[in-house]
Amino acid sequence: MDHKSFKTPKTITKAQDEFKKIEHTMIQTIPGTVSLSQVDIWFQDEGRFGQQNTTSRIWVKTGTRPRAVQQQQFEYAYMYGAVCPATGETEAIITPLVSKEMMIQHLSQISEKTEAGRYAVLIMDGAGWHTDDIAFEFDNRSTIKLPPYSPELNPIEQVWQWLRQHHLANRCFKNYEDIVEQCTQAWFSFIKYKETVKPYALETEQLLMRIGISWGKPTRSR
Repeated sequence: MDHKSFKTPKTITKAQDEFKKIEHTMIQTIPGTVSLSQVDIWFQDEGRFGQQNTTSRIWVKTGTRPRAVQQQQFEYAYMYGAVCPATGETEAIITPLVSKEMMIQHLSQISEKTEAGRYAVLIMDGAGWHTDDIAFEFDNRSTIKLPPYSPELNPIEQVWQWLRQHHLANRCFKNYEDIVEQCTQAWFSFIKYKETVKPYALETEQLLMRIGISWGKPTRSR
């Protein structure tokens, strides 16, 4: 998928250039006893799904015009999602709102999923609930913020597109519980096979190389 599709008018080139220094930032973030070869990079974000739904293209008989119902209600659910493209691991939680407390609960999922002897570095945007102190209670993970207005640097944006295009667009939801159920089924469909997630590793590697980050076997220096 073309990452240019996520460009925004407010993209800050200078900030993105600074993000090229992520390896140095990571070294400063992780404990001194952890080598970069022990680090798993996760990408995290939140997506909103609900009754004011999106539409997408569908296959129809030639000469016909498809129709989709546009709901007038305003019930939503928020999905906290994270993927590790290198390993294929994923974690998600669906909530009625976004908050620091929910974010910490999501980080707890990732912390528990991280194997013994490994260390998780979570790359996320600068949302108001992504405060620096959310990582304090975990000893096997830390966070790094993306530059402002740079969704094209976060591969999980493609996951939200996949969920909408394959499962959640062009449909109505009865209520909040129905939204949660349909989002859950969509996420399970996405992670049913790890091979569904792993193709993002190649795109992620290409993306990181474009912005100057090595995905190989980095050496550690202090």
